[in-house]
Amino acid sequence: MFAVIRTGGKQYRVTPDLVLKVEKLDAQQGATFTFTDVLAVGSSAGITLGTPVVAGASVTATVIAQDRLDKVIIFKKRRRQNSRRKNGHRQHVTVLRVADIFADGHAPDEHEAPVEAHDSALPDVAVPDMAVAESSVESYEATDAVVEA
Repeated sequence: MFAVIRTGGKQYRVTPDLVLKVEKLDAQQGATFTFTDVLAVGSSAGITLGTPVVAGASVTATVIAQDRLDKVIIFKKRRRQNSRRKNGHRQHVTVLRVADIFADGHAPDEHEAPVEAHDSALPDVAVPDMAVAESSVESYEATDAVVEA
């Protein structure tokens, strides 16, 4: 099961147990945050698109950490005027782990199969093994490394 949520002016495709970084949210570490701005929900039964949001759908996530991204350097120079300016900026982000996706206000079946996107017009391509990414997601609490979505 997956959902498309909107937060911080961006859209994210989320699945249960996914770790992602979003724009800073006003929540403490360990708190549960609920997104009601769900644009689409997909399951084995099909995809439900919202107009603009899916009524009754929500996504709950647990706040893992309040973090900052790497520094972005802003360098401005005006040629032949001996004018240079250098600034840096680190964006504040919230690291979340998606807990549950609720469609129409209720939890999905536990034995529901995940949805696979398939387009018959595209050739079959081998997908790389995601075991490395999943192992790094599980060890986030132990290290400072974060998997970006």
